Amino acid sequence: MRILVTGSSGWLGQTLVPRLRQDGHRVVGLDPVPHALTDIVGTIADRDTVRRAIREHGIEAIVHSGALHKPNIVTHSATDFVQVNVQGTLNLLEEAVAPGSTIDRFVMTSTTSLMISKEVRAGRDGGADAAAWMTEEVAPLRPRNIYGVTKYAAENLCRMMHELHGLPLVILRTGRFFPEEDDMAHAISQSGENTKANELLFRRATVEDMAEAHVAALAHAPDLRFDNFIIGPRTPFSRADCAELIHDAPAVVRRYFPDYPEIYARLGWSMFQSIDRVYDAARAFERMGFACRTGFAQKLAELRNAPPS
Repeated sequence: MRILVTGSSGWLGQTLVPRLRQDGHRVVGLDPVPHALTDIVGTIADRDTVRRAIREHGIEAIVHSGALHKPNIVTHSATDFVQVNVQGTLNLLEEAVAPGSTIDRFVMTSTTSLMISKEVRAGRDGGADAAAWMTEEVAPLRPRNIYGVTKYAAENLCRMMHELHGLPLVILRTGRFFPEEDDMAHAISQSGENTKANELLFRRATVEDMAEAHVAALAHAPDLRFDNFIIGPRTPFSRADCAELIHDAPAVVRRYFPDYPEIYARLGWSMFQSIDRVYDAARAFERMGFACRTGFAQKLAELRNAPPS
């Protein structure tokens, strides 16, 4: 296939573009930031740029992973977010269904962040009796920042365009996979790799797994027609664990992984005392046969052989 990948210069794009080319696809990268994997330097907020990219390269599928993200909130205005995340998505969708288009599938990278209302977030600060169990059916959605609001708007544009034109379209609500520090680093004395390992239990995945999820979504889009999936490792937890997770997460983790305290102690690591939400990625496996290869169990196996810090 001839595939347009937006956000080709970004963290996900740098893994996804080579992965698609490995399968023999002809990939055209579009991003406002120059990079060796980016063929067209430009913004999706510009309709002419989008139109030329699609028509001149005979694009047959779009993977829309380009966006302004949560860290950009401190550097960009709300208007910037609307122009890129909303108008940019609309530009891609309208060109995808324009007369003469050869596009027969569209995959959009969304985010689990849009599922986090201020009420869910309050659980981390002691405002809940149990961890929230997050599935695709969570509603109503009330994103708490401009990033979440614009990504939710983009999701609704995708739904509308599928309903109006029948464009096969899959939305992937990705959990965390970025390499930067995040907002749970304060929850333990250690941060960095310790935090990321902990998050593999309930909300983080590797960038390689995220790329594979997009490959799966592209393959299944024509049969799925329209769908929306949480993408992350299959959590070891169940709904029955939620009350204890909010108050004593280490005890719950110890039941599933009895040797984790010894491994963590050797490394000087610690577990979050409280986990306020758990993303259930089971539906992606049920509908697409996709499951992340790396979760907490795999990470713990790696750590068993790691030298002490």
